[in-house]
Amino acid sequence: MTEPAPLRRDAERNRQLLLRTAYELMASAGLDVPYEDIARAAGTGMGTMYRRFPQRQDLLDALFSEHIDTVIDLAEQASRYDDAWAGLTWFLERQLEIEAQSRGLGELLRSRNQATALVQRAHERMTPLVAGLIARAVQAGRLPAGVTPADFAAVHVMVGSVMDASRTFAPQLWRRALTITLAGLRHAELPGDPPDETVIDRLYNDQKK
Repeated sequence: MTEPAPLRRDAERNRQLLLRTAYELMASAGLDVPYEDIARAAGTGMGTMYRRFPQRQDLLDALFSEHIDTVIDLAEQASRYDDAWAGLTWFLERQLEIEAQSRGLGELLRSRNQATALVQRAHERMTPLVAGLIARAVQAGRLPAGVTPADFAAVHVMVGSVMDASRTFAPQLWRRALTITLAGLRHAELPGDPPDETVIDRLYNDQKK
């Protein structure tokens, strides 16, 4: 299989300009920034935009692949904690700190209906690591029996919603929301049956509907 030819210098320069511009716009406005706005802000034509990124998925993969790899690495680091509860809380806080820097990245990680294969792979990698930490935390008496990865997905979605709602006027409010939510989960008498793992998909898939 032959490798694609490298871009000419001016074409690569345009590609990097479009990426920087798209990231900056999506960091404040989210993933739904129109291609027209990106091209206009970058000072390029729509033809250049579509040549470099024919599908929005191409743009999202190029923008966020390194960030998503970082989140996967955080989950792997957390899985090695001796204190599983400390690992869980450290991971979730670090992940949300990264999302706080970019609304677009937060939306991507919390909304699988517009997620790329890259994001799906990230969730598939992280879910068993989180599940292992939860099992160890329950065994150690740091979490009530019956807590599942879906419960932590719910925490992620809830705190992320607070983050997005308060981003422009109280950008640190999500930290208080996270502390409150984790304290409630740790000491809760959980009602009903534990949610199965399909609930994780539904929680994320329904975010942008």
